[in-house]
Amino acid sequence: MTSPVLFSSKSDLWSTPQDFFAEMDRRFGPFDLDVCATANNAKCARFFSLKEDGLKQPWRGRCWMNPPFGRPLIQWVRKAWESSLEGAMVVCLLPVRTDTKWWHDYVKLHAATIEFVRGRLRFGGAKYSAPFASAVVVFAPVKGFRCRR
Repeated sequence: MTSPVLFSSKSDLWSTPQDFFAEMDRRFGPFDLDVCATANNAKCARFFSLKEDGLKQPWRGRCWMNPPFGRPLIQWVRKAWESSLEGAMVVCLLPVRTDTKWWHDYVKLHAATIEFVRGRLRFGGAKYSAPFASAVVVFAPVKGFRCRR
């Protein structure tokens, strides 16, 4: 069962489940930076909040990204790819939207890795699971990309 609020546009912020993040940090991290967070949901000691506007900041090192899933999503995905061209590795938790332009233009063409999450995630202590599938999408420089299984 899913919650009606999950189908609404009341919020496009979905806090990463801690156990899921711990697994991603083990496999792809340790992460240096959470590029899109709040003080309440940041997964790294260093993070960009709305105030710092991660879209305007340089991303370096190993970055975690769980962006707002609304209209600005394409800007975050583009920034993740562009940051990888400058040497960052950006691990993104994204909704699976294979029918969208941003998925084809960035994820399909440029992702180093795409992993579909089995089942539906229950974000940030929500009572119900999300009404959409999720994927872990990694944008990485060609050299130095490693995933620990």
